[in-house]
Amino acid sequence: MTLKDFLNSSDRFAAGSGARLIEIAPGSAVAVLEVTSAHLNAGGVCQGGAIFTLADLVFAAVVNQCENLTFAINSTIYYHVSAREGDTLRAEGHFSCAHHRIPSVEVEVTNQDGVRIATFTGQAYTGRNPISFDALQ
Repeated sequence: MTLKDFLNSSDRFAAGSGARLIEIAPGSAVAVLEVTSAHLNAGGVCQGGAIFTLADLVFAAVVNQCENLTFAINSTIYYHVSAREGDTLRAEGHFSCAHHRIPSVEVEVTNQDGVRIATFTGQAYTGRNPISFDALQ
């Protein structure tokens, strides 16, 4: 099982929101989300938590490309403009610092027109426990 397959099937919250990884390459990852009426907040625009979930899925895919389990210790998101129903959101992330113990990642979320919707930054902690897809399911 690949990391992409594992995260797409086992990150139940992200999968339930409709976010899915489409690419993982060394030090980077890409995920997409189709904004539906289920993603809208009371103001009629995409709820920030849906956008955060998409960016966080990419973050997880980038930081877990090592041998040991890695989890977020800090993350921040800045919403530039609203996403709307019918938008296709694309999150692309890469290491800003590939430190062996406390890596940092930047993720940019854009819509189908290339408009920047949000910018996410996160730090993680890489522990000493090896990743075992079977043990995590």
